Amino acid sequence: MPKVKANNITMNYDQQGTGEPLILIPYLAADHPCYAFQVAEYAKHFTCISLDLRGTGETDQVEGVYSTELLADDIAAFMQAAGIRKAHISGLSLGAATGLWLAAKYPDKVQSLSLHSAWPKTDHFLRTVIAGFQVMAKGLDNVAEMVILGIFPWCFTPELYAAKPDYIQSLAGFVRSRPVQPLPAFIQQSNAVIAHDVSARLGRITAPTQITFGRTDQLTSTRFADQMKGSISSSELLIFEGCAHAPIYEKVEEFNQKTLQFLKRHTGAGSTRHAGVV
Repeated sequence: MPKVKANNITMNYDQQGTGEPLILIPYLAADHPCYAFQVAEYAKHFTCISLDLRGTGETDQVEGVYSTELLADDIAAFMQAAGIRKAHISGLSLGAATGLWLAAKYPDKVQSLSLHSAWPKTDHFLRTVIAGFQVMAKGLDNVAEMVILGIFPWCFTPELYAAKPDYIQSLAGFVRSRPVQPLPAFIQQSNAVIAHDVSARLGRITAPTQITFGRTDQLTSTRFADQMKGSISSSELLIFEGCAHAPIYEKVEEFNQKTLQFLKRHTGAGSTRHAGVV
């Protein structure tokens, strides 16, 4: 896999497709293949650059305090090192929180912003759930098993578990197949979720923005929609029915179709094509 030195760490990434650059930011505890179901379609229209955030996959696992702002700084530095002046930015959950910071702090780098299951500031409910994930990860001493037993039930509807148990098992197998995230890295990454607060900077986001939620998501529910929609000037809201926190896995075809429609509407407006990452 190709790697780039950025912000004093070595970042791993995958690149597929041709067209304007689209950077995909992973969610909590995940690495770049987490968007495999999307890249298969997105790469027909865009140069998809899927990253490993610090502390995940094959990107450096460094000590110190993580924050969503720091993760955004990493991506901005990655773009600079890779020769990408401007890109479409997309992320789910932690990836979306990082995207919010990137678009607010580095608006000139963001062609469009896709925020899936995002939130502007961690509230007491979300903080409590994430703290529970940390307790479970420490008790199991295994981040992958914590994801499957602790995070999965928040990401998928009970109906999906009932209707497609083999599909759930295949997703669990995928999680177990990925490089192991060390427990300290998960704790730092989840602490970044707990401390996340970009609410005061939402008004600085100038990129056209798509905000999506799963209708039955409790973690980052539609309780966050009004603040983001009202504060981001060029934004639109989309709700996926019959989905919880991860529509990218529950309604793959619908998710890909509707998010691609947004992305394709915002191509060609001053973006810089991928400049040959090495």
